Amino acid sequence: MVSPALAFVAVATGVSGALLAAPVQWSRRASDAPRSGRFVASLASAGRLLRPPGAPSDLRSRIEAAGRPAGLGVRDVMAAKVAAAVLGGCIGLPLAALAPGRLGLPVVLFSPVAGFLTPDLWLGRLAAERARRVRRELPALLDILRVTIEAGGSLPWALKAVGDRADGPLAREWRAVADEVGVGVPLGQALDGLAIRLPQPEIRAFVAALHRASRHGAPLSDTLGAQARAARFALARRIRDDAARAGPKLQLVVALLLVPSVLLLVAAALASALLDGSADALPL
Repeated sequence: MVSPALAFVAVATGVSGALLAAPVQWSRRASDAPRSGRFVASLASAGRLLRPPGAPSDLRSRIEAAGRPAGLGVRDVMAAKVAAAVLGGCIGLPLAALAPGRLGLPVVLFSPVAGFLTPDLWLGRLAAERARRVRRELPALLDILRVTIEAGGSLPWALKAVGDRADGPLAREWRAVADEVGVGVPLGQALDGLAIRLPQPEIRAFVAALHRASRHGAPLSDTLGAQARAARFALARRIRDDAARAGPKLQLVVALLLVPSVLLLVAAALASALLDGSADALPL
């Protein structure tokens, strides 16, 4: 019983370490995001029958930061969480039956919790990838916006023009701001909505700079030029910081998860050989 338990823990630890050391890249592929959104929407359709509980106060902002994937709302995500918890419990039952010793009970208890939290992790991955794309696009689009305004266009018209000629989450949000202004929404209110949908510090600084320029009558071209330089500097600093943190994170995962999983497998083999009482069964 000892060696199967060690082997089970070793496999679970090794899989966790592999996932952390080499994260799945599905969220970085644009073709996979709609597919995962349709799957979560299917879970939401099933979860509505289970009467999902009330949503946390920050769920709406997290959905907006993720770009409202598949048009999901707060109730949809909560329904998907409930359905994922039920699905996790159904998957955990056969896994618990296969787990050796007393590990079946933790598997049964952990599976619904993992299922309930999976939509939150999915939203977090989408929001993080969206934030990365926005930060990469911001300096270049700010320069194009500055040139467009210098050519004689208003800010809503320039946002619409740049958004129509570019692709990506930032360009789409700029088009959305221009469309809102076109149907009568005040520009300041539309920009505040932009800061809610894209809660990155660079976007908040961009919106605040536009508000200041509007209040004090400062030239927009100078404001946008300064914002482009600041965004480019912030992007370079973030890239350096991410590169500096990547090495220690990888070493931590290897030291705490991958190496112990190998040692546990060796311990499982040794325990099996010793309990069998056969020295010939020891691995060489």
